[in-house]
Amino acid sequence: MEYINKESIVVLKSDFQDSHQLLWNENSSSKRVTITKVYVHPGKTNGRHSHDTSEQIWVALSGTGILLLENEKTKVFSEGDVVRFAEGDIHGVTNQTDHDFIYLSVTSPGINFRYAYDPQEDL
Repeated sequence: MEYINKESIVVLKSDFQDSHQLLWNENSSSKRVTITKVYVHPGKTNGRHSHDTSEQIWVALSGTGILLLENEKTKVFSEGDVVRFAEGDIHGVTNQTDHDFIYLSVTSPGINFRYAYDPQEDL
């Protein structure tokens, strides 16, 4: 069993979002999954991108965001909604509201997302 105390959860910060790394390779021996609670700040965007070798499942926990999909498509993503992105699927999210949009992201196999927040750090 592994137990991750809430006080030890790492928060990766950028100008557009905070990512609480609930379970990842820095606090777990699991290579199968990364679980992140993401707070997208008001008026901010995590642009379109993809993950070549991992799928992601997002669960909207609070508020409403706009999914940014392939070919400039978008889709409303609100509290209670679930979306799955297969390996290579283009995805992103924008928050056009006045409060944080919060979602849970499950990535498999797991990814250490630190590279996206501190590109100078050699992992």
